[in-house]
Amino acid sequence: MQPVRKKSRRRWARVLAVVTALLVAAVAGVSLAYPSVAAATCPGCYGLTELEEGVYGEAGMSDQQRAQVRQAVKGARERVADFYGGRVSSPTLLACVTEACYERIGGGKERGVAVLNRSVMLSPRGIDPVIASHEMSHVELHTRLESGVEIPQWFDEGLAVVVSDDARYLAPKPATDGRLTGNPADRCLTAPTGSLPVTLDQWLTAASKDAGTYAKSACAVSRWLHASGGRTALASLISRLNAGEPFPSLVPPP
Repeated sequence: MQPVRKKSRRRWARVLAVVTALLVAAVAGVSLAYPSVAAATCPGCYGLTELEEGVYGEAGMSDQQRAQVRQAVKGARERVADFYGGRVSSPTLLACVTEACYERIGGGKERGVAVLNRSVMLSPRGIDPVIASHEMSHVELHTRLESGVEIPQWFDEGLAVVVSDDARYLAPKPATDGRLTGNPADRCLTAPTGSLPVTLDQWLTAASKDAGTYAKSACAVSRWLHASGGRTALASLISRLNAGEPFPSLVPPP
């Protein structure tokens, strides 16, 4: 019986070797095809070190750069929590202070990006509360939505602009001392004309051709929020979407 046992052990050894090789190949494939996903899973594998729980920065950062990342993340979390009435999401934050680092973890020309609603990557041009809260808003919204719920991209992006209070795409908030004139409820810089992008592909195409796409979407969302009851309207919208009501029946097209 001893030879049979040896053959059995050799057979299992070969099986394990094949399985191990397949797993290694799969991990390598994911790392090559989706470095942003791999970086969020193993920040240290991409030269990132933990600055605080859930926040990773490029190795070799100066004390000033570390402080900048921490302040950006703190400010972004506060903006998201203030708008949504708390946070239910806790995305991993990956911050790079060099373009080489950002490219290594899968970034492109954008300032920042949310990855699979699990993590947020910030480029050297995006380490500030505005960009960070914009991307964190995407994660927060989709964490609150049930799986399978669909919303148009213009609403997702426009809401992120409102949450982040991005001055590039929204007029300043009304001053409490009344110094600002005009309609205090309308913060639009560019009113939406025609239909806005619904799918991600449509959004990427439109936004690459017209930077005003962000301002138009932010205007549409800002006006809807004001007309519908503000932040409580968003909470109601999320609840009704999760209950199965379709988005077009709840939010009229801009």
